Amino acid sequence: MKTIWFGDREVPVLGQGTWYMGEKPQKRAAEIAALRRGVELGLTVIDTAEMYGSGRSESLVGEAIRGIREQIYLVSKVLPSNASAEGVVRSCEASLRRLGTDALDLYLLHWRGRYALADTLAGFERLREQGKIRDWGVSNFDVDDMEELLALPSGGACVANQVLYNPENRGIEFDLLPWCQQQRIGVMAYSPVGQGGELLQSAALRKVAQKHGVTPAQVALAWCLRQSLQAIPKAGSVAHVEENAAAAELKLDDDDLRTIDGAFAPPKKKMRLAML
Repeated sequence: MKTIWFGDREVPVLGQGTWYMGEKPQKRAAEIAALRRGVELGLTVIDTAEMYGSGRSESLVGEAIRGIREQIYLVSKVLPSNASAEGVVRSCEASLRRLGTDALDLYLLHWRGRYALADTLAGFERLREQGKIRDWGVSNFDVDDMEELLALPSGGACVANQVLYNPENRGIEFDLLPWCQQQRIGVMAYSPVGQGGELLQSAALRKVAQKHGVTPAQVALAWCLRQSLQAIPKAGSVAHVEENAAAAELKLDDDDLRTIDGAFAPPKKKMRLAML
């Protein structure tokens, strides 16, 4: 599987998201099995957040990675309402307890809130000094947010920006994606196959999928991975994670890309950053 760099850490281009996981007890065993199978297939980046199920996702991930923590690049996020200098530290410590680990590989600010970025970064840097996080980054930051961030004394330590990206939401291609690549800041694409299944009903994706003998979801993932970024789809079953992993080997040709462009036009101007 191809890799990209988050700071000085090399990670696979395909990871595992956990939004809405851990919320239904009857699905817990299947979700844990899916996460562990994903790790076996090389999807060793697992992304969660304190917001997901009010910590239940982190608890699920903690159970799934027990005994294999050293194989995992573990990512979590702090809510903006907790992102004061002191609040960041408290939230991280709570996340670590739920995850059953002593350190995160990457800790993200989920989106911008009322606290000054300098305060949030002070919390991040304290956590780094304490060894509770190895790196930090942000989520849902546009170019102007990133420029403001990097202008701060410790802003250059940011290694990643997690944003919405899929064929329906491709505004980052115009400016944010090339900007991050120029600054050597990794881009993580959340919801790469959309939300609610509407994207996967697209005639264009279905046409390309039929041509290659794959699923529309695999086409959407392969389309995302044509860029130099990381995609973090969710999978609630072993079969689903195996389908996701296979998408990393799917190569779309120029005709495929033109078909998708015809249905989802690339941006020709600056667009407001899309968020979920």
